[in-house]
Amino acid sequence: MRTLIVLFLAVSCTAAEPCVSGTPVGQRPGPYSFLVASGPQRGQQTCYICETEDRPAVIVFTRQLSDPLKKLLGKIDETVTAQPKDSMRAWSTVLGEKIVGLDDLGKWVKEAGLKNLPVGVFDDPEGPPSYKLSKEADVTVLLFVKKKVIANFAFRAGELNDEGIKQVVTTMPKLIETK
Repeated sequence: MRTLIVLFLAVSCTAAEPCVSGTPVGQRPGPYSFLVASGPQRGQQTCYICETEDRPAVIVFTRQLSDPLKKLLGKIDETVTAQPKDSMRAWSTVLGEKIVGLDDLGKWVKEAGLKNLPVGVFDDPEGPPSYKLSKEADVTVLLFVKKKVIANFAFRAGELNDEGIKQVVTTMPKLIETK
């Protein structure tokens, strides 16, 4: 009986721990290219990290498409759109080419109404190796400026909700302040 109680407590404590995924705060996000499904570079392998230079940027890695993800990307897109042209970047990378086809992903982006946030597919479901994305993270959000991560958010499947979206969105002004 004691073993069951200890096991239950251990599982309960582990489940309550925050998800950790991706490049840690203070480190540099590595370059990677992915196949873009929306925007002017649709159908091309692109490395936005390489093009971003010191500008503020947001990367959203995801393992599946969802309504909360659509809402998060919409809020990020609004922030990017409100900035002077080319002063800030944001994009989303779906992990695993078999998750969604390029045409279906393009339709999803249109449904979401994204204007300045391209979405694409990275063929490996593990993500770019240098990012060390956790397998338990459904969504990982990295905010960086001057080639350094300033905030990192990770959400397990079902954890991305209004509160999580609010955390990301309220942190985004730090990107602009830091530039």
